[in-house]
Amino acid sequence: MPTAIITGASRGLGLALTRTLSAAGWSVIADARHEADLVGATKALPNVVAVAGDVTDAEHRSVLIAQAERLGGLDLLVNNAGALGPSPLPPVGAVAGQALRDLFEVNVVAPVALTQAALPLLRTGRGVVLNVTSDAAVEAYEGWGAYGASKAALEHLGKVLGVEESAVTVWQVDPGDLRTRMHQDAFPGEDISDRPLPESVAPGLLGLLAQRPSSGRHKLADWIPTGVNA
Repeated sequence: MPTAIITGASRGLGLALTRTLSAAGWSVIADARHEADLVGATKALPNVVAVAGDVTDAEHRSVLIAQAERLGGLDLLVNNAGALGPSPLPPVGAVAGQALRDLFEVNVVAPVALTQAALPLLRTGRGVVLNVTSDAAVEAYEGWGAYGASKAALEHLGKVLGVEESAVTVWQVDPGDLRTRMHQDAFPGEDISDRPLPESVAPGLLGLLAQRPSSGRHKLADWIPTGVNA
């Protein structure tokens, strides 16, 4: 049974991906900061182990890797956990230095550190690293400078990792605009009900895993298997 670690798995895209892999017969180590939320969201899912903690904490990252070792290895690491930053989104000229540092700690430093810790297992199993990114990493949207910069940094690190690690595939995956709490926080007071739910694009992960494209940037919706309603 293949094994995945998914961070930020208590809600939104992370939970949708966890449900998708669980239904497909994967073992999933589900991570999120708040234990009650994580356990409540995943307790009914088969072959899902909830491991609550903060991915910015080195000890918690070690616990996640140890759990993968107990399950026999690691085939997929999904770096999904992330932060938006201040809400409403500030212009670049007004972003506080500490807010920017905090964003990079969560969105760049933590996933890179977890990836580094997972590499020995991923190399052995010729596994996959999936960094959840955003179109804000490659486009200039007003207010999205700080968040987009953190995602652009993660993307570039992932691109280079994909060149350096011949035994590991590294995908930068853009899920698109989704109806999530984070996206609502980016547009406080606005109606975002026109955005699709994360469950509509989560099957794209199965398409990626089935086709196994080379390291690179992908849109999740482009990989939804034929016959699956998006």
